[in-house]
Amino acid sequence: MGNGDHHRNQIAAAAAHASKWTERRPVLALLSALLVLAGLLALSCSRGAPPFSLSPLRSLPLFRPGEPLRSSSDGDTAPMTEEGRRKRELDRSRIAICLVGGARRFELTGPSIIRYLLDDFPNADLFLHTPLDKDSYKLSLLNGAPRIAAVRIFTQRPIPTTESQERVLTANGSPNGIQGLLQYFNLVEGCLRMIKSHESNGNFTYDWIVRTRVDGYWSGPVDVKAFRKGAYVVPSGSRFGGLNDRFGIGDRATSEFALSRLSLIPRLDAAGCRQLNSESAFKAQLAISKVRCEEIRVPFCVMSDRRYEFPPSRYGVPVAAMRSKGPLSGAKCRPCEPVCTGRCAAEVGAVLDRGWSWTEWRNDSMQMCDASDGWTPGWANMFDQFAGPELAAARNRVVALDMSTCVDDLETMRKKAGKWDASAADEICNLGALLTRTNSTVL
Repeated sequence: MGNGDHHRNQIAAAAAHASKWTERRPVLALLSALLVLAGLLALSCSRGAPPFSLSPLRSLPLFRPGEPLRSSSDGDTAPMTEEGRRKRELDRSRIAICLVGGARRFELTGPSIIRYLLDDFPNADLFLHTPLDKDSYKLSLLNGAPRIAAVRIFTQRPIPTTESQERVLTANGSPNGIQGLLQYFNLVEGCLRMIKSHESNGNFTYDWIVRTRVDGYWSGPVDVKAFRKGAYVVPSGSRFGGLNDRFGIGDRATSEFALSRLSLIPRLDAAGCRQLNSESAFKAQLAISKVRCEEIRVPFCVMSDRRYEFPPSRYGVPVAAMRSKGPLSGAKCRPCEPVCTGRCAAEVGAVLDRGWSWTEWRNDSMQMCDASDGWTPGWANMFDQFAGPELAAARNRVVALDMSTCVDDLETMRKKAGKWDASAADEICNLGALLTRTNSTVL
């Protein structure tokens, strides 16, 4: 055999060997993978996992060449939106929700607060600061709140007025004069004290504080864009010469200044601030504290029983129909059949002073009630139709609440709360005269 034939035979033998190796390579690769998986399973067993647990398999990112990589925790390959990322970050943050004010219409507002605030941030801690009165029993609705850190239902007493408070504050526009402002400020700052106490006991600090009112009706969730580091975020409109103080979101540092409504009054006095209402005092306290404030539209309104001139003049107060498209950003509202919509609402909105009680009316976002008289007959049916069956059922449950159920609900709420500073459940329910209430009672 010549050298040429010998070389050709060597090349053929090498090719045949390579072909056999190529044929075996998938098998060997599979065997290697099985050995790796067997090792993982053995490791999981040695750590106490069930011997046939597939959890290590689920942790392995499986993909094919040419396919995009995806997280094992994601159900699809679509990229997460900025809003989704922000919501995930907030779900991992420590959030306190501060709820203040009287419970006079809580059968209407409470279920919406639970749905759009408490349930939307299920890891947030609720702090309730409210005066004890004949409507306090309605707060038993909160027994369904995901997390309750602290509750204070207290007997409200007059707050002694100081000279600095009399210089800084004005009674104009406040139904209960300067005393009304002080009581409101005490509710807000008292909630901050509750939060500080909880932080101290737990040796931690909240990342965010959301402050809202018991009488706020929510028609949608809070936009995650409202959580802005280094700024205090409030609703637009209803400024009354200052800043809308019916709702606020801030990080821990900005909230410290925003919620210190009483203790900052001496600094306002020293700065020469005089005759301020609640909103202008709020704006001034943020200014002297060098806290940047930003305004956004927020999907809630304040249920009001007060009567207002209709149609409102430049410095009048518009009262929106609850069914308005909104967002109403804390404007006064009630369930009614609107009497001013479309062009009428546009004409009224154009007259309102933007720095006073102005509320966004464009794009048919506001429909108006005639609030010169009390709530119209049939308002309960109007509420139920607009709010939907879930909130209607909650309202009717409060209407039909008896003494036994009220006490049970408050006891459930008490046991859930980390701290409970309130009268006994039967005392709270007795103030609502539930002993004589029948299921046919209609609000």
